Amino acid sequence: MPTPKFIISLREKVGHDLLFLPGVTAVVLDEADRVLLVRRADNHLWTLVTGCLEPDEQPAESIIREIHEETAVNAVVDRLLTAETLPPSTCENGDRVQFVDVSFRCRYRSGEARVNDDESIDVGWFAVTDLPGDLPERHRRCIRMALEAP
Repeated sequence: MPTPKFIISLREKVGHDLLFLPGVTAVVLDEADRVLLVRRADNHLWTLVTGCLEPDEQPAESIIREIHEETAVNAVVDRLLTAETLPPSTCENGDRVQFVDVSFRCRYRSGEARVNDDESIDVGWFAVTDLPGDLPERHRRCIRMALEAP
């Protein structure tokens, strides 16, 4: 999905200045406790499904929407994992962002995992013992939390 319209509107006013944005992350587990990952189109790294909340959207609704938009998988939220402010970062186009991210443990319900938009170049289920080497440490931490007893 391209940059949300509300962010484009904000960028017209603030240019590349730092924007504080609401984000979501999902650890989606299937019945075998494999993790759903996407290989991002922008940097080719494997990551958990992530996204940005739209105006008037609740975090749990947002992550379910993002999972389906990016992977064609239908999931449900099991529980909250974290709510944290991530370090500032700079996008390829020079836009500076900082996300307050809400991470969830989610369960697969239906759908065949596949690339479902232009944000990813690959999608797959991975055993926890066979995660890609380029998976960010924060995502590995979320996976560990998702596998812990509630």
